[in-house]
Amino acid sequence: MSGGADKALAGMTDRQRKWFATVQANFEAQTGKPIAAWLKILETCPETTPGKQAAWLKVEHGVGVNYAAYILSCANSGEEPGWDDPEGLRAQLWKDPASEAVLAALEALAGRFDDVVVGQRKSFTSFSRSVQFAAVRPLKGGRALLGLKLAPEVSARLTAPARRESWSERLTAVIELAEPEAVDAEIGGLFRAAADRG
Repeated sequence: MSGGADKALAGMTDRQRKWFATVQANFEAQTGKPIAAWLKILETCPETTPGKQAAWLKVEHGVGVNYAAYILSCANSGEEPGWDDPEGLRAQLWKDPASEAVLAALEALAGRFDDVVVGQRKSFTSFSRSVQFAAVRPLKGGRALLGLKLAPEVSARLTAPARRESWSERLTAVIELAEPEAVDAEIGGLFRAAADRG
């Protein structure tokens, strides 16, 4: 495995690593073509954004979401940071120093747990045990949105997501964090409760 792949796998739980290995191992058998053929097909796609390209692959060619993500990941390698460049993804996503400070406070919180894996994705940073139990993405104005694997009713500070997020659908409660100091004892308790469920 390349150094980049090793870095990406370091940001995954054992369960996520097994899933990723299964997607890679079964790719050609499940899609009917090697990745090189799918990259040629993707060149004919009229869409330009990853979400629309994935939808096109599904509608026009019957490619499932996981395999479409793999095709797009291979197509974009070298053009922009991909799954095998977590530091590049982090730098690209967390450009605002104020939002990045909120992320750093959450990473410090996660560091209090021995078995929490922090993983970087293109549009969010994930926190997992056996499964993802929390994720955070930057918001405009130096804020961040934290999603947790909890019911919104657990705390008056939590709400249901206003829109569908790109992270796991298990994360059913969100909270906007305006500054690193917002990652307080209550957020620590909520984070722990979500971690205990993940």
